[in-house]
Amino acid sequence: MKVARPLILASTSPRRQFLMKEAGFQFTIQKPSDDETFPDDMDVSAVPTFLAEKKARSLATHLTNEIIIASDTVVILERQILNKPEHRAEAIAMLSRLSGRTHTVITGVCLLGKEKVDTFDDRTEVTFKNLSLEEIRFYVDTYKPLDKAGAYGAQDWLGMVGIEKISGSYFTVMGLPMHKVYKHLMAF
Repeated sequence: MKVARPLILASTSPRRQFLMKEAGFQFTIQKPSDDETFPDDMDVSAVPTFLAEKKARSLATHLTNEIIIASDTVVILERQILNKPEHRAEAIAMLSRLSGRTHTVITGVCLLGKEKVDTFDDRTEVTFKNLSLEEIRFYVDTYKPLDKAGAYGAQDWLGMVGIEKISGSYFTVMGLPMHKVYKHLMAF
């Protein structure tokens, strides 16, 4: 899809790049700031849009006519964010907590141009079957999900065999709610 202004995807995520390409957008890629800190007292549901805007603003110093697209995805279980795991044991622990339960995935998006900013999010409920420790270890050791919120990718093996139900957008779980990105870009 051709947009009248140049697009900058503020992400090195292969999944987000894939989704943007598959949606027909032409864009360049810039790596945003790695600073993913947020206030301790912030409501967990506000974190993704806060971080998405923070990432967009980290690249905004030399904007002319471009639109920056930045996003952030969080996995929330019992009002707690399950970030990207730092090591194997943490990934196994996260997936063990998610096993047999429903959790919320929220992806926040920020569209930033020189003249305005537009932030929005999308939420999806994901239910995992009961996962055996053997399945969890196999997934972590084979697919190395340390770069994924909640230690899993819906598009990976664990998503294929472990997700029983998704209520909401699959693409939100992948990291970019394309139906909303498209709508907001067209209105920007």
